[in-house]
Amino acid sequence: MAIVPQNRIRSMNGAPVNPDGAYVLYWMTASRRMSYNFALDRALYWAAELSRPLVILEALRADYPHASRRLHSFVVQGMGDNAEAAAKAGVLYYPYLEPFADAGKGLLAAFARRAGVVVGDMSPVFFLPRMLEAAAKQCGVLMEAVDSTGLTPLDAPGKEYNAAHAFRRYLQRELPDFLAHMPNPEPFRGVDMPAMPELDQEISHKWPAAPAEILHKPHKALAGLPIDPDVEPGLFSGGSSEARRHLMRFIKERLLDYHQKQNKPSEDGVSGLSPYLHFGHISAHEIFAELVNQQGWTPDRLGSKADGRRSGWWGMAPGPEAFLDQLITWRELGQLFCHYRPDAEQYETLPEWARNTLAGHAQDPRPYLYSPEELFMARTHDPLWNAAQTQLVREGRMHNYLRMLWGKKIIQWSETPQKALEIMRYFNDHYALDGRDPNSLSGIFWCLGRFDRPWPEREVFGKVRYMSSRNTARKVNVKPYIQRYGEPG
Repeated sequence: MAIVPQNRIRSMNGAPVNPDGAYVLYWMTASRRMSYNFALDRALYWAAELSRPLVILEALRADYPHASRRLHSFVVQGMGDNAEAAAKAGVLYYPYLEPFADAGKGLLAAFARRAGVVVGDMSPVFFLPRMLEAAAKQCGVLMEAVDSTGLTPLDAPGKEYNAAHAFRRYLQRELPDFLAHMPNPEPFRGVDMPAMPELDQEISHKWPAAPAEILHKPHKALAGLPIDPDVEPGLFSGGSSEARRHLMRFIKERLLDYHQKQNKPSEDGVSGLSPYLHFGHISAHEIFAELVNQQGWTPDRLGSKADGRRSGWWGMAPGPEAFLDQLITWRELGQLFCHYRPDAEQYETLPEWARNTLAGHAQDPRPYLYSPEELFMARTHDPLWNAAQTQLVREGRMHNYLRMLWGKKIIQWSETPQKALEIMRYFNDHYALDGRDPNSLSGIFWCLGRFDRPWPEREVFGKVRYMSSRNTARKVNVKPYIQRYGEPG
């Protein structure tokens, strides 16, 4: 059984453990997977400590912001994978789909009444931190939040970082110790779980579990829910099994030349893992473990100096090193910023130099101004931008490099940078499978100067970095990409 480091565990309410509880409850909200999951490991620890069975509750609200068929379908497909894994392990897994807003109110409290301990997911994603704090007040027994977000424990640094280079130096000092504590890839192996008592009839009657046929074929079942029906499921299906398929394909076909192709939209050399990381269908630990296993890597290859350099410290080939910089440095930089800054979504959290220079150029002439409706329909004069927007709306994803250009042009085509931020956040959160996430939030705010430095001054942007479709087309071949997504629809 994996031992969870103390810096990944937080008591949420200070309530006592109930040794007479009927079970240990794991409330799965962010790490929606059955392996490489510190929260699950901690719940299994408590089950063994109290000699009680484990119950896993995974619920999906109907009224979260931007709820749609696309997002709901992705999450429910993951619930199907979890149901199969729990059945094989002999663990009671309870999937609940809220049929209308507030229908699930009281469900967690009902489960917690007979629990000895409640374990939840610590995560800086979306509204989950606020939901966790509110839920802790409903539990009369100890509720712990466990962090399985990334390779860096969220509470370890004690602060956010404002630049990738500074955070990289921290990682190069501390990451070797963090890598010594990995979540269990097979948490149920060798676990002899006590028999599960009957659940309270109030739970099964008032909040019935979703049947297996809905979890495996959710599209029809979602038709009657109060979610946006016009945002259809995207290109990818959800779930841990799909996540692993994407991971293995990426490692086999794209990893070694990732450093050369990650910024080439027509090559599509990216991993495609960000939606699965966002919804917790795969862990950064599992991605890291599979990558280093395939590379035959061992920690003795690590560099000895914590100098913050982007490449060379891992002692790997350029492709894997470039990917790890994205997976660990940039992803966890954003996670930590949101963890330590509850106001991370606000314009005012931009660096002072960025706010000042954007304010100083607020009255600059803008040759093109587009309404949110024109932008949504991809009706601009810029074919490359139109193609990126079309891919986002149609597939629920956008090429990583073009997301930066996409945001920069919205700034240039909006009346104010504040209005541009509003538009970027809505499009990203409503249509992207990896929206509503610290990582995609970092990308949006990077367009406005976060995690960046001042550049030569120009109109509209001031000293905030400028990008253009013309320069992008000079660097990489974008014609196949434009041909593929050139027609909105």
